[in-house]
Amino acid sequence: MLNDSLVIVLAGGVGERLFPLTKERAKPAVYFGGPYRIIDFTLSNCINAGLRRIFIVTQYKSLSLNRHIRQGWSVVAEELGEFIEILPPQKRVSDNWYLGTADAVYQNLYSVAREGPKRVVILSGDHIYKMDYSKMLRWHIEKGAAATVATYEVPVEEAARRFGVLQVDEQERVIGFEEKPADPKHIPGMPGVALASMGIYVFEADLLIKALEEDAAQESSKHDFGKDILPRLIGHAPVYSYRFSDENKKAGKYWRDIGELDAYYEANMDLVQVSPEFNLYDPEWPIRTWMPQAPPAKFVFDDEGRRGHALDSIISSGVIVSGSSVRGSILCPNVRVHSYCDIDRSILMPGVRVGRHAKIRNAIIDRDVFIPRGAVIGYNLEEDRKRHAVTAKGVVVVTTDDEPWIEMPEGDRRQREQEADARG
Repeated sequence: MLNDSLVIVLAGGVGERLFPLTKERAKPAVYFGGPYRIIDFTLSNCINAGLRRIFIVTQYKSLSLNRHIRQGWSVVAEELGEFIEILPPQKRVSDNWYLGTADAVYQNLYSVAREGPKRVVILSGDHIYKMDYSKMLRWHIEKGAAATVATYEVPVEEAARRFGVLQVDEQERVIGFEEKPADPKHIPGMPGVALASMGIYVFEADLLIKALEEDAAQESSKHDFGKDILPRLIGHAPVYSYRFSDENKKAGKYWRDIGELDAYYEANMDLVQVSPEFNLYDPEWPIRTWMPQAPPAKFVFDDEGRRGHALDSIISSGVIVSGSSVRGSILCPNVRVHSYCDIDRSILMPGVRVGRHAKIRNAIIDRDVFIPRGAVIGYNLEEDRKRHAVTAKGVVVVTTDDEPWIEMPEGDRRQREQEADARG
């Protein structure tokens, strides 16, 4: 079952709603939870489920993603026919870049056919969740399905205009589908709840190839799995719903689309809670990534008013917190926070340097940003909007081209600083 299945991870999206974090990188390459990239969660699901023949389809600003895959995902045995391989746009069958999710797979049918799979698993590289895809494959085979869609139960008001919504019969066979409907249909017997597509599919390979070829010939098509491929199959082939089976080991099921800045920020902030909704610490379902060769995190100075510490935070390798306070925050690898700073409920990407006396609150600081001495971020949103991107919920996003507001330390603070420096 697993050996004759092929995985295609779609990782080429622009990620417009995550801008400016996607200004220099693809959405799946954005950092999440400290050392991880978003794509690590989908790839970890594949490895933990025993799926080890994986194509990653890239397109948009893929350099950092390509490098991450090369450095961190050489975990399969090529001599056994296993691979994790990147498929960049090749224009093998047309002069266009990828026109949609279905077209991205269609343009790589040559690579798919060469592997000769019986089934193809289509995944997105930009969601956070834990799922054993082998269970979905088993369901697909037992049902005799031509296609199977992973589905997630969501409140109707959340499904409206956000997700593709399926209608199913008593055997979970799909009998209807609407892409982002204004008035989603309820699940029978579950008023107020709709059945949303997770963008995870299993197809019989022969049927998929035929469906993609037919779709490519239709000029009016959006060349999208949700908008075009799936609706055409329903009623002409056995298409089934597979209810999401969560491996997160929490009371509620966890699946997050973090493609929007506030959702991304909130999902990160959940991780620093005492009992977060998403479990990073399960040894039975490890999340793999590439980590830089860096020393352990260090906290220095224990002076009154200059105590290096972090509370309710995730601190990655290579971080130094020097005489500053960090609360409820995530510090990615190789971050340096100099003395007299306050970091509160913020995400600092790898390589960030924070100068003395900076105050940062409710913010996302992009990779390799230098925060100058005395910078104030997240305390005056009116001033922040003149200088940075600010989300609808007031999260400030700082990138390398930004110039933060500066408030130089007052006299007594400067005096204490000079005295501390004199003591070494």
